[in-house]
Amino acid sequence: MTKKRVLFVCATGIATSTVVEEKVIEYCKDQGIEFDYDQRNVASVPNIADDFDLIVATTNIPYKLNVPVMSGLPILTGWGSQEVLDQIADALR
Repeated sequence: MTKKRVLFVCATGIATSTVVEEKVIEYCKDQGIEFDYDQRNVASVPNIADDFDLIVATTNIPYKLNVPVMSGLPILTGWGSQEVLDQIADALR
């Protein structure tokens, strides 16, 4: 089976997406879920979105995409983070 691919996105592709990416990877590893991933800035999304199965973003994605987008903000704030982590894990199973 092909591994699913996740794109982590923030405004610059450096700061908040790194924090969310690390937490999602750790959570999914604990759940026995492996996936491939990349991290980019929001401006690059339209050109590469179709290469991914899921986008987790800490900023608004102002584009119409064929890929589901989940907000990573709860993972940053802690408010509702478990629910979002569970949703991401379910999407990758």
